Amino acid sequence: MISVSDGQVYTAFAVTLFAGLATVVGGGLVLFLKKPNFRLLAFGLAFAAGAMIYVSLTEILNKSIASFSLDFDEKTGFAFGTFAFLLGVILVLLLDRFVPNPHDTIETHSAKGVSSPQLLRTGMLTLFAISAHNLPEGLATFFATLESPALGAPLAVAIAIHNVPEGVAIALPVYMATGRKDYALWASLVSGLAEPLGAALGYFILAPYMSETVYGLIFGVIGGVMVYLALDELLPTAKRYSEGHETVYGLVSGMAALASSLVIFKFIQ
Repeated sequence: MISVSDGQVYTAFAVTLFAGLATVVGGGLVLFLKKPNFRLLAFGLAFAAGAMIYVSLTEILNKSIASFSLDFDEKTGFAFGTFAFLLGVILVLLLDRFVPNPHDTIETHSAKGVSSPQLLRTGMLTLFAISAHNLPEGLATFFATLESPALGAPLAVAIAIHNVPEGVAIALPVYMATGRKDYALWASLVSGLAEPLGAALGYFILAPYMSETVYGLIFGVIGGVMVYLALDELLPTAKRYSEGHETVYGLVSGMAALASSLVIFKFIQ
């Protein structure tokens, strides 16, 4: 069994909470900004996608393989790590199939011709769907930080960027339906808290069974989940908001920023 200190657990929860609360930032944008900058949003979403893809394929997957290899031989560890990665893709694909994540975020919600009850229902359904998708993201952030803050921190930043437009998607219809700023902010907050909830559930369920094999399984699944989210949610949404090359610039910038941060952490550790 792998032992971790209370300090490591608290740090991991704090980082996960930071990422989750970014949905409140999105809720605030609905209330205080008249017109969002869609090109900046496209760049930010693609930036987050680039960071998530890079860290998943270069760090998280490798940690999965390394963990499996400590309990098995190198070839078996590589095979198990690869299969765990694919399992993560399949699991989030099934989640997306049965609980579709709304990809509309800002401009697709219009008050014209839509009644307040319909808007409120849209907001509540969006809240439920996004909260369900935030559970595995919280688990990913928590265990990545638990293993290494140098790995978890940049991943948390990428997920936080991803959570901002999700907060917009929740808060906008609620605000339009009720006219209450506090209701809109509370709705975005509830969705964000799903991430530390996912971390807590995962930790308390898996803590008694922590071993190198379990770590390998967790990191493999996390890697698959992150890559799927980046390719299926972030990049298509970024492309929809883009007016030029913001998606490509953001993708490359996200990879470069994540790679640079990992190099820096290697030298200061």
